[in-house]
Amino acid sequence: MLFNSYIFIFAFLPATLILYVIASRVHVRAAIATLVVASLFYYGWWAPRYVFLILFSILFNYALGFLLASEDRPRRAKKRVLALGVAVNLGLLAYFKYAMFIADNLSALLDTPINIGTIVLPLAISFFTFQQIAYLVDAFRGLTREYSFVDYCLFVTFFPQLIAGPIVHHGEMLPQFADRRTARPSADNLTIGLSIFAAGLFKKVVIADGVSVTANKVFDAAAAGGSVTFVDAWAGALAYTMQLYFDFSGYSDMAIGLGRMFGIRLPVNFDSPYKARSIVDFWRRWHITLSRFLRDYLYIPLGGNRR
Repeated sequence: MLFNSYIFIFAFLPATLILYVIASRVHVRAAIATLVVASLFYYGWWAPRYVFLILFSILFNYALGFLLASEDRPRRAKKRVLALGVAVNLGLLAYFKYAMFIADNLSALLDTPINIGTIVLPLAISFFTFQQIAYLVDAFRGLTREYSFVDYCLFVTFFPQLIAGPIVHHGEMLPQFADRRTARPSADNLTIGLSIFAAGLFKKVVIADGVSVTANKVFDAAAAGGSVTFVDAWAGALAYTMQLYFDFSGYSDMAIGLGRMFGIRLPVNFDSPYKARSIVDFWRRWHITLSRFLRDYLYIPLGGNRR
């Protein structure tokens, strides 16, 4: 259910907004729970069976986070819990993303057929895996507190950022869910959110999808073995460059706009990367939250520029 699809814009989104407003009049917890159910429905629209996978991931990581946040548990025991959590999360990610690749290469290397069947990659498994690894690491460091289970479910499943990011951090999301003001629908949030969503939708549907016609034509001709002129080659390359740019920029805007409609502020994930003056500056501007995750939970713990 893509953000630019008719069923999302004219059915899912209005229905979710209406239910959210009704639930918010009952209680803040009811509003949060409504968003959790809507997000799980959104996630399961493509492949309902994978709802069980994300629910397992949520339950597993929430339980480990609770153990890691306990002040009575020895540090050595916490290290084992953290190692188990990271191993299970990365193991699931590796299985769905690389099991078929490894089996195919082993088959070729050993000259023996290894058939593990067809594995369909679950939507957003990288995003919700990275988010929860960060949560476990911060729980081990003593940077988290005991959060409501419903709030944690929404932190993982919130549909505007679930499929294509941004990769949100518990420190910037869970306090918003706990704030009673978040579940109070306002005209300001709705109009600002709609404006940002509309801008993103224009980037995606008009600009990105518009230039994709030129890009696809040139790349398809090259793939079919046809001759591509100098001008056509440059036109195709530049069109594809613009397609990538406005597709990602549009989805980032739509995600931020959708979150704002529900009173939730998502982090900026795209900051005009083609204005960058260096490669380093480029990666600080493109998929900002992924770069932040890699810096804080991989690069710095491994020693950063000192090692």
